[in-house]
Amino acid sequence: MIEELAKYFSVYFFSLFKFIAGPTLGIATGLSMVETAVLTILGMMTSVVLLTLAGEKLRPWILKKFKVSDKKFTKGNRRFVKIWKKYGVFGVSFLTPLIFTPIGGTLLVTAVGGSRSKILTYMLISAVFWSFVISIFIYQFRDLI
Repeated sequence: MIEELAKYFSVYFFSLFKFIAGPTLGIATGLSMVETAVLTILGMMTSVVLLTLAGEKLRPWILKKFKVSDKKFTKGNRRFVKIWKKYGVFGVSFLTPLIFTPIGGTLLVTAVGGSRSKILTYMLISAVFWSFVISIFIYQFRDLI
């Protein structure tokens, strides 16, 4: 019983920080594909919810830490604004499991002022989609790994 709980907790815990760790650990610990996908979603969404709720307090720190300023028209700022205007919260949320970590993607959309409801909704959609896609892929090709 404790061993099973340890498997569940490890997949959940590592998904808080790195999305791909969930499906990878799920197959390594012998969990089913559905268990793995659900625990990965729960792990990512725990990070997203906690950081979104703390977003207003974190926003000034994030902007200072990453030197984001509306007054500086650097090449990087212009590129970020262009991407943000084109794809917005949905685009960043969709790419979070693949490119960013759950923490990084959430901090990014929080810093630029995405609404809580959009962040939570789009991150959940992204987590469900990518969790099942990646889990299915890993479980189908586990013999090659």
